[in-house]
Amino acid sequence: MWKLKLSEGNDPWLKSVNNHVGRQFWEFDPHLGTPEERAQVENYRNEFTKNRFLTKHSSDLLMRFQFARENPCEMKLPMAKVRSEEEITKEVVDSTLRRSLRFYSTLQAEDGFWPGDYGGPMFLLPGLVICLYVTGALNTILHNQHRQEMCRYLYNHQNVDGGWGLHIEGSSTMFCTVLSYVTLRLLGEEMDGGDGSMEKARKWVLDHGGATHIPSWGKMWLSVLGVYEWSGNNPLLPELWLLPYLFPAHPGRLWCHSRMVYLPMSYLYGKKFVCSTTSLVLSIRREIYTIPYHQIDWDQTRNLCAKEDLYYPHPLLQDIVWACIHKAVEPLLTRWPFSKLRQRALDSVMQRVHYEDETTQYVCLGPVNKVLNMLCCWVEDPNSEAYKCHLARIKDYLWVAEDGMKMQGYNGSQLWDVSFAVQAILATSFADEFAPMLKKAHNFMKNTQVRTNSSDDFNDWYRHISKGAWPFSTPDNGWPVSDCTAEGLKARILLSRLPPDMVGEAIPADGFYDAVNVILSLQNNNGGFASYELTRSYAWLEMLNPAETFGNIMIDYQYVECTSAVIQGLKSFKKSYPGHRKKEIEACMVKAIDFIERTQQPDGSWYGSWGVCFTYGTWFGIKGLVAGGRTYQNSNSIRIACEFLLSKQLVSGGWGESYLSSQDKVYTNLGGGKSHLVNTGWAMLALIEAGQAERDPSPLHRAAKLLINSAMETGEFPQQEIMGVFNMNCMISYSAYRNIFPIWALGEYRNRVLLQ
Repeated sequence: MWKLKLSEGNDPWLKSVNNHVGRQFWEFDPHLGTPEERAQVENYRNEFTKNRFLTKHSSDLLMRFQFARENPCEMKLPMAKVRSEEEITKEVVDSTLRRSLRFYSTLQAEDGFWPGDYGGPMFLLPGLVICLYVTGALNTILHNQHRQEMCRYLYNHQNVDGGWGLHIEGSSTMFCTVLSYVTLRLLGEEMDGGDGSMEKARKWVLDHGGATHIPSWGKMWLSVLGVYEWSGNNPLLPELWLLPYLFPAHPGRLWCHSRMVYLPMSYLYGKKFVCSTTSLVLSIRREIYTIPYHQIDWDQTRNLCAKEDLYYPHPLLQDIVWACIHKAVEPLLTRWPFSKLRQRALDSVMQRVHYEDETTQYVCLGPVNKVLNMLCCWVEDPNSEAYKCHLARIKDYLWVAEDGMKMQGYNGSQLWDVSFAVQAILATSFADEFAPMLKKAHNFMKNTQVRTNSSDDFNDWYRHISKGAWPFSTPDNGWPVSDCTAEGLKARILLSRLPPDMVGEAIPADGFYDAVNVILSLQNNNGGFASYELTRSYAWLEMLNPAETFGNIMIDYQYVECTSAVIQGLKSFKKSYPGHRKKEIEACMVKAIDFIERTQQPDGSWYGSWGVCFTYGTWFGIKGLVAGGRTYQNSNSIRIACEFLLSKQLVSGGWGESYLSSQDKVYTNLGGGKSHLVNTGWAMLALIEAGQAERDPSPLHRAAKLLINSAMETGEFPQQEIMGVFNMNCMISYSAYRNIFPIWALGEYRNRVLLQ
């Protein structure tokens, strides 16, 4: 059986800045479990597979099964159900909340965080498998059980038509269908394997034009493997890193995720690295194209992209630029004396790869650059210490659930979830009863704050200050995030107001001051806050976005979520430390409030860039404005935002928004008028914050009824459709949301609606 291991690290190649607190990974133990327990796990898997076309999201049943054995939850409180809003009483809400919190406490690690699945995208796992195959480490790192679970995952998320979507709920794309098919072949599946699934996948690829129509990221991976030619790629010049920073398109000005992905890509492109040709590689060449491999005109394939993948079509200008570089510049750079410039650029790129690796303890910013950096380190030196350190960190990205083994979109969402969970627990007014949860969470947050900048010369590496920030996951990752720092600050301030014997000692004031310093340093001239860094270039740079599959990837744009979180965090800080940098904080908040008001949609909503979608953005919009002193009475923005939310409430009393809202930028309900408990929680929290209870509490009563009746026998809330998003077009799982936001919303409802 698989076992989840927490906050451990016994590999000699592992490095950590906080003794691995927050680390989560799975290991297979052949001796673990009784026959009955193993049968139960198998039942979970079979049930998911049987219902895979109806329920795309796993419920983390393997983790819950493990925790149920290790930390049993004796639920003695009665389960409450109500038939009408009139039956909702304080006692009913209290019972629901206590049951939910009691169960949620059993999912908390001793180190204070809540482990969970942060999967969803389908293009992550193929990169890892291709990399390990290329480096010859596939069978060493991925044992039979790993490969079996990875195959299970891929088959479980294959669509009815034979293809795979960009994410687990998405319609089929060439990008993920080709990569998933190739991955299955590398994992040992035969051409006719999977009870016909492989044949269906291959048919989908060929019916849609073959693998020449894969988007640019896919072309790169196939080129590395040797089943596509580098001449069929648009240029990824490493020489761009040698340009002066004043150049608006300098890579150092890109959004950090794009910067750190295209950095190692440029190294592989610059070296035109290709895996050793094997019989399997030759076979795949024959399987995924509509004409023989040697007859393909690779120059004509550079800009091919299947219509199913084309979220961001290349402007004509971009195609002209790539064509000129491909035909004129790249040939020169491969010949003496210009080849010396190529080598200098490659050396510079690898220095930056190593800097990223070492300052993140080889976790790296995210899974894509993690795998690409690992491959670059192997290409540079197959026996290097860097490569061995990378191998030791692979398991940080792998997660096992009843749907199989997936690769996560980060090494977890630990800090982000803890910050929200603390606020949710405190909103219930049951802090005394659940003080042990808060104390553990408080300790985790202390252990997760980033203590130093990435280095003394961080500016030379295009990094922002990080001392005092909170990361999205763990300090081993260490990248500072604006809203994580703000939410972390807010949660820590709230905890500091409670007795130390209940939640532990507060951090010294300097820790709060450092967090505020990071936040203030991140405000852009227009008042808004981006995600990781200041916005470093111009929106027109998006015309050069080479990734057909994703939108808004070129610069770090400003977001309502980040800006709102900052306003809320600074407001909490001001209350506890009114004299610290008072004028700067007030000026920052004024500009941030103005940004939120300016970015509101005409219908009253805000587009949510990190959650699905308009309910998420509007929750943040309202929360930020209220924290900044706006009210329903004095703010037209809040009034039309409330009207927007109320107009979207469903007959059931809830809200239910599809991921299509994010993709199409138009509010779209889930199919069949279905409610989603997380959307419902966001909408409730926004309306309560805006004083809806004083005007007409009936919409809140209806929503509360839905949440109360949706709680399961265990006390927790069910997993529903995917709720996270990035780059507009790709969804990602926030598995803790299923409990955090119903608890938070019911807590606020209890104290600010029922008891008022």
